[in-house]
Amino acid sequence: MTVSPQPDDTTTPCTTVLIALEGGPASLPPELRSQRISPDAPKVKVPHHGGYEHFERSDDGDGEPLVFRWAYRSRIAE
Repeated sequence: MTVSPQPDDTTTPCTTVLIALEGGPASLPPELRSQRISPDAPKVKVPHHGGYEHFERSDDGDGEPLVFRWAYRSRIAE
């Protein structure tokens, strides 16, 4: 019986990246301003006070955290 080697954490691709949300309402909790998402996501939509705060990626850097800046607010459709 052969056993496959376990993947090395330094060589397996990362499925999420750390992001930082900048701007938007001051009432947005700090724990929502730092989260992990898919590395190819161009936008982040955060539910907040009966609507959504929309953040767009501001750079294409490879480092973490990736920065997303506040773009606009939308209301939740009822």
